[in-house]
Amino acid sequence: MTDLLNRIKNQIGGEESLSDEELNRQLNAIYSIYAAAMGPEQLIVQASRFNAVKYIHDENPKSRLIGMERLILESRDYHRQPTDEEIPAILDKLEDKVADILSRQAVERSLEKKIEDRLEERHKEYIEEVRREIIEEETGSAETAESKRKLEKLAAMEKVSLTATILQVVRPQSLSEIIGQDQAVEALASRISSPYPQHLLLYGPPGVGKTTAARLVLEEAKKKPYTVFQKDAPFIECDGTTLRWDSRDMTNPLIGSVHDPLYQGARQELADEGIPEPKPGLVTDAHGGILFIDEIGELDPILLNKLLKVLEDKRVRFDSAYYDEEDPQIPAYIKQLFEKGAPADFILIGATTRAPEEINPAIRSRCGEIFFAPLEPAHIIAIVKRAAERLGAHLEAGVPELISRYTMEGRKAVNLLADAYGLAIYESGKAERITITKAIMERTAQASRLSPCLQQEASDTPKIGHIYGLGVIGSWGSTIEIEAAAFPAAEPGKGSFRFNDTAGSMAKDSVTASAAVVRQLTDKRLSDYDLHINVIGGGNIDGPSAGCAITCAILSAIEKKPLRQDIAITGEIALSGEVKPVGGIHEKAFGARQAGMKAMILPEKNKSDIDAGTAGIEIHPVSNIQEVWSLVTRD
Repeated sequence: MTDLLNRIKNQIGGEESLSDEELNRQLNAIYSIYAAAMGPEQLIVQASRFNAVKYIHDENPKSRLIGMERLILESRDYHRQPTDEEIPAILDKLEDKVADILSRQAVERSLEKKIEDRLEERHKEYIEEVRREIIEEETGSAETAESKRKLEKLAAMEKVSLTATILQVVRPQSLSEIIGQDQAVEALASRISSPYPQHLLLYGPPGVGKTTAARLVLEEAKKKPYTVFQKDAPFIECDGTTLRWDSRDMTNPLIGSVHDPLYQGARQELADEGIPEPKPGLVTDAHGGILFIDEIGELDPILLNKLLKVLEDKRVRFDSAYYDEEDPQIPAYIKQLFEKGAPADFILIGATTRAPEEINPAIRSRCGEIFFAPLEPAHIIAIVKRAAERLGAHLEAGVPELISRYTMEGRKAVNLLADAYGLAIYESGKAERITITKAIMERTAQASRLSPCLQQEASDTPKIGHIYGLGVIGSWGSTIEIEAAAFPAAEPGKGSFRFNDTAGSMAKDSVTASAAVVRQLTDKRLSDYDLHINVIGGGNIDGPSAGCAITCAILSAIEKKPLRQDIAITGEIALSGEVKPVGGIHEKAFGARQAGMKAMILPEKNKSDIDAGTAGIEIHPVSNIQEVWSLVTRD
């Protein structure tokens, strides 16, 4: 109707005077709109009250205009017929009045609708409250004024919510967003999506995406036509470091437990009848889906054995001295739990930062093993850039590279970015168009007492008695800086040697083997020298893999032959000079690459463990110490 009034007004405004026919048409239009708005009964009352009936039905349009003024403007003071010049202004006034009436009615209708909705809502709440009161009166509710007050406090707390954490904001939403783990993700997805999925152990350093990958793989598996997982398959996550249980099975959140009616808090209606109540655990919650245990290597050994039993039976058995199968008062669901057990058919995925040999062999024999690689600086840079994009922050050139110097963990890199993001907002006083500079990033790192974790140790300048071995710390590989110095003994045959006390017994045994090898190659006895061997940094070398490096350092010190400083060595040395295989080749290759080495020497029998494309550096498999010596002394 408002649109119609606007069209009428435009037509009037475009003409200097109106003919009687045009005036009648305009009055008819205004009258019809007003009548529709007021309704027939109210229209009659208004027309009678202001004595407008005789004017409205007059054939003279100017008399009709008087009636319209009386009716719409609600006054008996209109008697004089208007002139042609006055008519447009009067029509404007009538149209404005009708428009006001229509607007007011629209507001009133909206308000009435809200009032009706609110009354209906209050009515439902009132009915529900009355219903609760009646039920409480009939059943004798345990609610007290204090318990109700606490419930109301909890409800009020539920309404308060802070923002999501930055890790939730930047968390990968698909497998393609997991950076630096293509092989591991592919292996994980293929084994979980298979028609015959298998239990898995995920090895790798912290913060590289093991948990996220497991969660996303389940979602991807649900989409496959051949998958065994239903659309609502659960993903139950728990932490092996915090899972606690009682040896008498009074409580066991992982496997489940039985609450007896006397001591362990069975429900009152069951306790009154002396009925024990089984409480299924996480393994039952994960039925039909995946149970993910982070840090599974920290799980209690006895609890782990119980978990293995569940994996075999695909069911949890309950037992209690209070259970009487002949008792007719026992509910059917409790009877079924005691007689058949609770279903627990799930796929176990365990994640750990420990080495495989540190994990219980029983669980390893039942699980496939997937290794997540340490992240490289390029991966950290990509993670930081993607996180900044999701935060809507601009990074100054060099900031991602700076973060990659301080950490090799994706989660830690995101946390560093979050700290710098907060500092940038704090300094700028706004949360839009934030720029994170290198200065802000450096201040953030200093506040966290961080120092660069990547050191370029490789050099093009050969050194006498100095060489780099390779070791593994947790999931990371690193170089071992070894140096040796040899001096003629004051008395031939009565020389001595000094090695770090913290170097480890096996590393010291390598010196004994090296003595035999040096004598074979040079016909010189170590007893003719005062020999000093030092592992820079004082680390404990737990294993024989530094044997080749120690031998080369001793040979260099005695022969005064410079050694290359851009090559790293791993391998055990035998008395015959043969180079024996060692473990941790992938991790050691990563450590050599991070230290800037151009090449890596490894035992011939380890050649199949890695290829040059995977290692990212030049690989030299060797069989004996002569081959090693020719490589490390070559210009």
